[in-house]
Amino acid sequence: MWRAFLGAHSAVVKHLERTMLQQHGLPLTWWDVLQQLADGPDGRLRLGELADSVLLTRSGVTRLVDRMVDAGLVVREPCPGDRRGYFAVITQKGRDTIDTVGPDHSKDAWEVFLGHIDYEEAELMAKVFKRVLDVEK
Repeated sequence: MWRAFLGAHSAVVKHLERTMLQQHGLPLTWWDVLQQLADGPDGRLRLGELADSVLLTRSGVTRLVDRMVDAGLVVREPCPGDRRGYFAVITQKGRDTIDTVGPDHSKDAWEVFLGHIDYEEAELMAKVFKRVLDVEK
C-alpha cells in the first residue's frame, strides 16, 4: 500500500506538472502558492506560513515568491510591527490566473486521479488523510 501510494503520488504530480506547464506555462508549485494565498485571510500569508503550507523551506519559498513577484502574480508587503517579516499577497493577475487555469487543472486532476475513485473510497481516503494530518498538528 505504501509503495502504491508513493508511486501514485509521484505519477499524478508529474502528470499535473507537465500538463500545467504545457497548457499554461505555469509550474505546479506556483499554482499551489496561488491557491494557498487565495485561501488565506485577505489573500495573504506570512512567508513562514506559506512555506509551511507548501512544504518548502523558508529560503525556497522566498526564491519562489521572488519569481512570482517578477511575474506580477504576487506582491510582498511588510508585516506591521515586524521589521523582518513579510506577507506574500496575491494580486489581481494571480486571481485571474486561478480563474483561467482552474478549470483545466480540475479536469486534469479528475482524469489522472479523482475519476478513478468512487464516492465510498473518497470518503475513506479523506478520513485517513485527515487522521494523518491531525497527528502532525
